[in-house]
Amino acid sequence: MNEMDLKTKIEGLEKAIKEHVDFSDTYKVQLADTKQQLKDYNKPELTPSQLDDVHNAVENAVNDFNFEDTDNYNIEYGIDCDGRVNCESFEFQDSYELVEKIVTKVCNLFKEADSPTDEENARDDKEAEELADNS
Repeated sequence: MNEMDLKTKIEGLEKAIKEHVDFSDTYKVQLADTKQQLKDYNKPELTPSQLDDVHNAVENAVNDFNFEDTDNYNIEYGIDCDGRVNCESFEFQDSYELVEKIVTKVCNLFKEADSPTDEENARDDKEAEELADNS
């Protein structure tokens, strides 16, 4: 091989490496998607309505929680000028943020199923009526 052939071969190899890097990135994305699909495969499915029910249940639980219970806090104590110990402050803020974090964690346990269409619901109702009439 002469110098020109070697330079051409080097350019070709560099081009092939760049092309394969592009393929590698594509494969990495596909691999990550496939791993997520495998992770989600055995998760039970919930309809959007069921996910709303989970959200409402968590929200109700948080809203019913007694946030004024001092056992649920790290309390800052202070001393008055006459030597008495008092509670300087205790407070829980951002219950909305707490709800969102809980809901996110719960929803990550499931994958969202497609909601049945009105046509599918009507068809299922009709089939149930026909079965009841035939019995």
